[in-house]
Amino acid sequence: MQHIRYSSTGISKKLHIELYKKMLKPRMIEEKMLILLRQGKISKWFSGIGQEAIAVGVAMALDKNEYILPMHRNLGVFTTRNVPLHRLFAQWQGKASGFTKGRDRSFHFGTQEYKIVGMISHLGPQLGVADGIALADVLQENPAVTAVFTGEGATSEGDFHEALNLAAVWDLPVLFCVENNGYGLSTPIEEQFRCEHIADKGKGYGMEAHIIEGNNILEVYRTVDKLCKSIRMNPRPVLLEFKTFRMRGHEEASGTKYVPKKIMEEWAAKDPIENYLEYLHQQGILGEEEEVRYKKEIIEEIDKGLAMAFGEDPITSNVTIELSDVYKEHNYQEVIPGSVIKNIRFVDAISDGLRQAMEKFDDLLILGQDIAEYGGVFKITENFINDFGLERVRNTPICESAVVSAAMGLSINGMKSVMEMQFADFVSSGFNPIVNYLAKVHYRWNEPADVVIRMPCGGGVGAGPFHSQTNEAWFTKTPGLKVVYPAYPSDAKGLLISSIEDPNPVLFFEHKALYRSVYQDVPVDYYNIPLGKAHRIYEGSDLSIVTFGAGVHWAVDLLQKHKHINADLIDLRSLQPLDKEAVFNSVKKTGKLLVLQEDTLFGGIASDIAAMVAEHCFEYLDAPVRRIGSLETPVPFAKNLENDYLPHKRFEEALLELYSY
Repeated sequence: MQHIRYSSTGISKKLHIELYKKMLKPRMIEEKMLILLRQGKISKWFSGIGQEAIAVGVAMALDKNEYILPMHRNLGVFTTRNVPLHRLFAQWQGKASGFTKGRDRSFHFGTQEYKIVGMISHLGPQLGVADGIALADVLQENPAVTAVFTGEGATSEGDFHEALNLAAVWDLPVLFCVENNGYGLSTPIEEQFRCEHIADKGKGYGMEAHIIEGNNILEVYRTVDKLCKSIRMNPRPVLLEFKTFRMRGHEEASGTKYVPKKIMEEWAAKDPIENYLEYLHQQGILGEEEEVRYKKEIIEEIDKGLAMAFGEDPITSNVTIELSDVYKEHNYQEVIPGSVIKNIRFVDAISDGLRQAMEKFDDLLILGQDIAEYGGVFKITENFINDFGLERVRNTPICESAVVSAAMGLSINGMKSVMEMQFADFVSSGFNPIVNYLAKVHYRWNEPADVVIRMPCGGGVGAGPFHSQTNEAWFTKTPGLKVVYPAYPSDAKGLLISSIEDPNPVLFFEHKALYRSVYQDVPVDYYNIPLGKAHRIYEGSDLSIVTFGAGVHWAVDLLQKHKHINADLIDLRSLQPLDKEAVFNSVKKTGKLLVLQEDTLFGGIASDIAAMVAEHCFEYLDAPVRRIGSLETPVPFAKNLENDYLPHKRFEEALLELYSY
């Protein structure tokens, strides 16, 4: 008995057959994968059995050049986009001919060739990535739709709210496709949200929303096709809730014992493929002979793909390749400063570098809170909208996670971005996409994250525990990120320009206390400075001081006070990549090392430098390596407390002790 009602209005016989075959292929692949899983030939499987109509219907409605961001139950997206099966099978087996060189599993990958951007396990960030992809299409006047999938469970994440709100505010052409299959792993929907339908949430965002019977392939395709045609003409976000059910566990090890038998039986009767096949038989659209032939063709394709994947040798590790793939190779082209200089503040140098990069790169955007008409809280982008307009200098809602993710999406769709994190402290609200998406994306599937995140940071200004952190160590630990931390205006401008030129994600730290207190003669024209090259401020033989940011100025002031100390003063400028050679050469010359950082001491960059020197320069040392940092407390507000928190006094004591050692 047929349990789904179909209408063939506007659907040709050819399209009927194609929709059926497109659903049948992922179903047959899954059935084969479940056999292989039981045989121990693949390691894990997330089943989409029962949900094929959604992935296939959406993918069929989109143009092949429009981006689609699937989840791990959307095999039909990959097969509908005609991704070669041998490559999919190799991906699931961790083979070299897959999409991630064995570095990630299942559907955790993307491919520009097929305009597919895969998920990460944290789910939510891909919604913001879709925003960025769609924004790039709008700015490039490309009438395209971006479709992004998520499950009902992820609608509880903050990223869901942030991404939908951002898309609504910016009128972005995104289809937010929520597969409501009843359970987040084992948690039923009544324990996840209180609204009757997820689509009801669209009202809160001023967003068009629809409920679609997810097991009805014709309803899915017809609705999404109509919406796509409309959105291409009138860009806007739309929330789609697909009512469906997954007939297997969250993943196979989970099982389905938590699902009442009656519910399983009801949804089994609504199987999207069996019902559609029965309809095609009834309408005389598909005969049994054709059905058997299609299944035979798919079996042959699966067997051929599996033979190729199983026949491929296991991937072998090459340490050089593994390390080199963490970052996209960047061919640095030096731009030498002109002779015309101007004495300006640190804050002006940042602004000049940003402005000149905007002039050079037409595809560069600036994103951040209050950066447009207001010019940013530190006025670095003041008057930028007069020269570059509101499209390129974009105010954002307070949603750091979605904006970081959107910056990633811009990069995927061929654009650069600089995001201003209003204060470095607030990066914690965008931490997940930085360390789990931007940092890993090139290593995982060879996709660069062409994003710079500006980080106004640092204490000494009485701003208290939420506006004073210098949290570079959160990111120097994470492979795939670059971390830059200048101390002088000329370096700030040149290094910011280099960071924007670099196609890798860069955290660019700017110490607030230096903004309006430090002046320097800075070249007026566009120029760059290579990342990963330290600068020797003073040359000496008594001892080495290695520091960065405000610490450089503290060291200069202290050495001016103690002129009898002949120190080698190294300003690191970049913390990742780190100029180890400059540090090692200095220590080999002086035999003594003091590493100064503003951050609290434990777990900071000073600890790593001290360890590296102890490991590689031990025989040159004439004294123990000294590390100096701030107290192991949050940054206090009151002036006397903050003065004691910061390491000025301890730095002077350590310097004198090391000099006398």
